[in-house]
Amino acid sequence: MQNIPINTYTSPTVILELIYRLKVKDVMSRHLCTAESATSLKEIQRMMKQRSVTGVPIVEGKRILGIISMDDIIQALEGGYIEDPAVKRMSRNLIVLEDDMPVSFAISYFDRHPFRRFPVLNKHKELVGMVTTRDITTRLLVEINKEVDAIERRNAESRPPGTQLEGIRRYRIMKHDFEKAGLASMEIKKILKTHGIASPVIRRAAIAAYELEMNLVVHSEGGEIISHFHQDRIEITARDNGPGIPSIDDAMTEGFSTATPWVRSLGFGAGMGLPNTKKVSDDFSIASVPEKGTEAKAVIWYHQKPKETT
Repeated sequence: MQNIPINTYTSPTVILELIYRLKVKDVMSRHLCTAESATSLKEIQRMMKQRSVTGVPIVEGKRILGIISMDDIIQALEGGYIEDPAVKRMSRNLIVLEDDMPVSFAISYFDRHPFRRFPVLNKHKELVGMVTTRDITTRLLVEINKEVDAIERRNAESRPPGTQLEGIRRYRIMKHDFEKAGLASMEIKKILKTHGIASPVIRRAAIAAYELEMNLVVHSEGGEIISHFHQDRIEITARDNGPGIPSIDDAMTEGFSTATPWVRSLGFGAGMGLPNTKKVSDDFSIASVPEKGTEAKAVIWYHQKPKETT
């Protein structure tokens, strides 16, 4: 099965932290097997067998022109055109990843598309790698072992007597700053871990913080994430500088998105950020003024939410 069995609801916190922190360039294979447009399909078939790969990018210099898959080779054998040059039969409608994208988006690509590999481009649109599900799971296993060791070391260190989980942290979020996206949510998770908050609670706080943070990066003109740590709960607030939300009902509808085609091409703006935040929160509120800004707040209790008294 090509899908990776990881999601943002049931996966352990350590795995969520990794898939938000790691970039595609951290997991991709850099040892590429490529061919030129004039290379015959028969020669590419030989290359696939020799290198044990099921897809070969067709390149001109460092630019990718298309890709020949194992299915293309099978069709060529059945159709009797195995001697044709790659340029005549290659797939040109490519779905690519960028090397600075979070691994979480590579995972979502494998969930959404029936492909076994994705080419990876750098900011200059040059082919720099290929990603398969095996690349991702192999790297995650290595990093998980490192994280488990680190967590065990941190847990072994007792906290100073009288240390309390209280305080406010503020994180400045810039528009379309995808490279730093996720840093605020990572810091919030570390603080909760340090104070021994239960893993399921940390997981929900991590999801809420990340979704609110990404919402600022994708849709706003910039703003801030404010984490208010109380003894019994955490309040995560996202405030932005505009442009505001015309219809909150639409914004809270799963799949509704106002993201630009460019943002969508990067794998963002799927319209699940605010709905996901509400799902994992014990209390959620949002208010917006068109042309001015939006404030969304997620509240997550460390233990069972107290019942309201009348």
